[in-house]
Amino acid sequence: MEDLKEGGFLASLEDYQHSVGRCYRCSTVIEPLISRQWFVRMKELAEPAIEAVRDGRINIVPRSWEKTYFEWMNNIRDWCISRQIWWGHRIPVWTCQSCNEVVVQVDEPQACPGCDSKELVQEDDVLDTWFSSALWPFSTMGWPGESKTLEKFYPTSCLVTGFDILFFWVARMIMMGIKFMGDVPFRHVYIHALVRDAEGRKMSKSLGNIIDPLVIIEKFGADAFRFTLAAFAAMGRDIRLDEDRIEGYRHFVNKIWNAAKLVLQYTDEITTEQIESGIDPAELHNRWIRSRLDSVVELSTQALEDYRFNDMAETLYQFFWHEFCDWYLELAKPSLYGSRGDESRTETAITAASVLEISLRMLHPVMPFLTEDIWQNLPVEGESIMIASYPESDKSIRDEASEEAVQILQDFITGIRNLRSEMGIVPSVTVTATVVGSDKKVRSILEDNMDDILRLARLDALEVSDTTEIPEDASTTVVRGQEIFIPFPGSVDVEAERDRIGRELQKITSELEKVQSKLSNAQFLEKAPSQVVQKNRGIAEELRTARDKLRVSLERLGA
Repeated sequence: MEDLKEGGFLASLEDYQHSVGRCYRCSTVIEPLISRQWFVRMKELAEPAIEAVRDGRINIVPRSWEKTYFEWMNNIRDWCISRQIWWGHRIPVWTCQSCNEVVVQVDEPQACPGCDSKELVQEDDVLDTWFSSALWPFSTMGWPGESKTLEKFYPTSCLVTGFDILFFWVARMIMMGIKFMGDVPFRHVYIHALVRDAEGRKMSKSLGNIIDPLVIIEKFGADAFRFTLAAFAAMGRDIRLDEDRIEGYRHFVNKIWNAAKLVLQYTDEITTEQIESGIDPAELHNRWIRSRLDSVVELSTQALEDYRFNDMAETLYQFFWHEFCDWYLELAKPSLYGSRGDESRTETAITAASVLEISLRMLHPVMPFLTEDIWQNLPVEGESIMIASYPESDKSIRDEASEEAVQILQDFITGIRNLRSEMGIVPSVTVTATVVGSDKKVRSILEDNMDDILRLARLDALEVSDTTEIPEDASTTVVRGQEIFIPFPGSVDVEAERDRIGRELQKITSELEKVQSKLSNAQFLEKAPSQVVQKNRGIAEELRTARDKLRVSLERLGA
């Protein structure tokens, strides 16, 4: 500037505002510098890679990311592959110091092909990291030579990666693979979610919101952390990682451990063959859990094949915690404790151990350490659960009648428990209850399983009747069209009871209106499968019955 002033060449001086580039590492101002760079022409590489996704040789999951892939590839530009950094693959270019001849070849030249000079200097620039990474599927296994490893593992089945490098890495591997190997490098590309902080921000050192996995593992355990990530890995949605969520799944880990401790107490006299093959059970709770387990095997397998890891995790969570632990083990305890005879005990012990073992194999991919530890304590053969086969569905053990019967038991036990809670009856106090209704199937199931209902619902006695005689001074609820009555304990707050029944009536009326709205929709009736329409009609009828009976209860209470 001073030189320009002294020479009389400076016309004017003014401030100019513009965007100043800065280094993302050290924040130093970046100044533009024109220099010679090396490029790869991309269009002829991109066209076969576009076709590979279009014709299904490569399947991108979720499919929505195909649009991004095509957008990049259809608008591709020539690629600057040279980088001015210390580490990387040096570009295989040599320049003759005598005649400036440029030599490009795989092996280092011994002399200049133009003037035979031996003064050759290799290019100082190195290849872009993504260029080197693009060769990864085959360069790591002996290419450009041939090897058994390369023959076996190229192409591979599935690549798992983040969406932010779909073009930088995935697309370039596809282009290079087709160019140099004549085939795509993989058949499936699963685009996983990004893990963000609890506020949904991308983790970065500058924000200071990075969650250290080693710290989380130390605090909650590797299995709880891994299961949390699987449970929230919904397609197309990033994960907001919150420690409260991880802690919740640590409780699930403890639940599995405690359930296994209970079952393992009864496996001393069980053989490996009995666990692996199972038995044809006679007891209702054993037939039910085997049938439910097979449905879960089918659902979890399908979820894994479709890369729906969150659905797989949720299916296993609901089954193991709420069906196996909360219901099956509670129904099975009298048998395991021996109060129903030796045959019942043996049958239940084998069933419980078999269901636990299959559940562990399903859980293993998302909870490897705990499942291995428990599996090693079961009387099973094999070096490790890691190499045991994943369970396969066997629909021959499905038992719809048993599933319906246990569902009825669950509905009534839950209904009685809820009614007790709303009446303020503490769990330690047992009461009597009456079920009034005309459904013969329901009445038969309740009578056949009376002991379980009394034990799990904390009742002294349960009367099941088809008469219209209504107990006086009793609180009521409706389950499956049948009325449940529990006598008021001493004095009763009539207004509070009317409010409770009123709230239940309002809830049922609202649900009925939704179902009736659906059934009055001509499009729904025309397009929905007949079994779905029929199911909704059945729900509507059940809700109408419950509504009418609650209205009668309100009138009776008012009187």
